[in-house]
Amino acid sequence: MDLPGCNTLILSDLHLGADTSRAREAARVLKRNRFRRLILLGDIFADLNFGRLTKEHWKFLGYIRKLSNPKRNIEVVWVEGNHDCGLADIMSHLVGARVYQDYTWEYRGLRHIAIHGHQFDGFQVKRLRLSRWGTSLYLQLQKLDFKSKPIVRMIDRLNTRWLGMSAKVAAGALAYAKYHEAERIFCGHTHQAMHVHQGGIDYFNSDGWVDSRLTYLTIDESGVQIHDYDELLQRTDNCYSGEERSEIDSSVAGFADESGLLEHLEYESVSR
Repeated sequence: MDLPGCNTLILSDLHLGADTSRAREAARVLKRNRFRRLILLGDIFADLNFGRLTKEHWKFLGYIRKLSNPKRNIEVVWVEGNHDCGLADIMSHLVGARVYQDYTWEYRGLRHIAIHGHQFDGFQVKRLRLSRWGTSLYLQLQKLDFKSKPIVRMIDRLNTRWLGMSAKVAAGALAYAKYHEAERIFCGHTHQAMHVHQGGIDYFNSDGWVDSRLTYLTIDESGVQIHDYDELLQRTDNCYSGEERSEIDSSVAGFADESGLLEHLEYESVSR
């Protein structure tokens, strides 16, 4: 079938290792789009404990490794977030993707910047230890919540609003883009899809993959679009069969063999 195509696809805040992570759906997005560049915009992991990863989480990582194969001619970029900070060396070996603090590229005469966004969150920067304690508590709470995790998802939304993260990150990102003479800047971190145009600069937030609404960004000749996962599903579902599941499943076996890390990391924490 003719898959929707774009120059760049951006997906962030998957939080692999969290019970709320929607890894299966994220893998479908990658399967049902064509792109020249994939940017994983931070917080792909919930924390540095790989023992929390489920089978679906490892499948997603296996598919990223498959996309990173030079034969695919796809540039895979991993921008480090606050939750996966310190995994640069491991990620380079594990999935074959280069890891950046921020990533800059040119497309159609415009400068683009991808940065996770926690750098503009004053609470995150000033209270790092408290933030890590909160993450640990949040992950434990997920174990006690109902199957659909309504309580932790509500806490996530209330936390974003209470701290005013969306506005803070947007303002910081716009200032950062202006200083670096970029026309477009992309962030995650806030788990809230957003577009702000100010002073000739466009700020986009790609949302997260831990809530009921799942979104991702694409960049092509027509501009930047924010896409809902449900819309993609409705558009392409009747064109797929069991082949998609088989290909994703088979990628995990190759991932384990090639990396030599699957068994070792699945049960151990990654120390910094």
